[in-house]
Amino acid sequence: MRSDGSIGGRYQNAVLFSILALCWGTSFVAIEIGLEYVPPLLFAGFRYAIAGVLVFGYAAVVADRAWPSGRTEWLAVVVAGTFVIALYHGLLYVGELYVAGAVAATIVSTAPILTAAFAGVALPAERLTPVGIVGFVLGLLGVAAVAQPWSVPLGSGAVVGATLVFAAAAAFALGTVLVRPIESGLPIETLQAWAMLVGGGLLLVWAPLRGERLAGIEVTTTALLSFGYLTLVSSVFAFFLYFELLDRTGATQVSLVGYAEPVVAMGVSWVVLDFVADALTMVGLGTILAGFVIVKRNALRRLVRSRFETDTTPGRTPNAPRRQEARTDGGTGRDDAEPKAETEPDLRDNASAEPQPPETDPDLRADASAESSTE
Repeated sequence: MRSDGSIGGRYQNAVLFSILALCWGTSFVAIEIGLEYVPPLLFAGFRYAIAGVLVFGYAAVVADRAWPSGRTEWLAVVVAGTFVIALYHGLLYVGELYVAGAVAATIVSTAPILTAAFAGVALPAERLTPVGIVGFVLGLLGVAAVAQPWSVPLGSGAVVGATLVFAAAAAFALGTVLVRPIESGLPIETLQAWAMLVGGGLLLVWAPLRGERLAGIEVTTTALLSFGYLTLVSSVFAFFLYFELLDRTGATQVSLVGYAEPVVAMGVSWVVLDFVADALTMVGLGTILAGFVIVKRNALRRLVRSRFETDTTPGRTPNAPRRQEARTDGGTGRDDAEPKAETEPDLRDNASAEPQPPETDPDLRADASAESSTE
């Protein structure tokens, strides 16, 4: 259902946006808490294996197809599952053994900027202009401000953790770019479900290679609450909410949730874990946001223009056809239809002829950003 642009509709969208930011922002803190009791790759693997089954059930009910067909659609599933789910979450979870969830959320917010950079290298039509390169550099400077490698020994846990989390964001961004040229009409819910199942399976294969064992899991009430929250709230409920919000407002607007997530993570970490972000971390987050605004300036300009036209043109809806994109929260998202531009890395058009619900993370959390942020 699409928003009608009324004040009531916008209020509903703002509420949904806030709930989504809360779900995905708190996930970084829930991961940090759960890692006290569960090895990281087993933690992530079981989370997405179960979430994948639940989302698959949803896809079987609402989508026109619950199974990929043909080499191209399976390739899209494997790429999304490998990069957007397995590598992204595997590196993120291991990285959070060394850095706070709030710090991880801030570093992950560079995913849209990294997506634009990778697209500029791999896809000639989306090459960054000099202004876009400035935005990319600002993103890197923001990560440096958050990690503060000059304040600790190079091989310290903080630097290792920040590097792993940044590699997670890079894996997510690379997966987003690799999916773009793949022509697939797979419904978003189906792609999301299968990406979760493939990614969860890969994480469970990776876990013993890292030396993780089931015996290393400490079953406690806190561990079960953390796992249940991440699986049912952050991975299932939040994605259903994301699909709805994406359908109401479009991917560019939803992608901004990725920059609310670090703020939520910082607030929850302060309340629950007594973690207080220092001034440089806040500066880093602002610098990353500035880089995102510069890199995505054309899309944001179109978004503002469309909202203004909605205000002045009765009956007009700002939503345009959308494309698949990855999200940092563990799925793939959609991007608004935009003309190809040097600074605007858009995802491939969905081959399906009929209007589709949002597509699998992400997270955005890269370009639409899925996005995610996301978690």
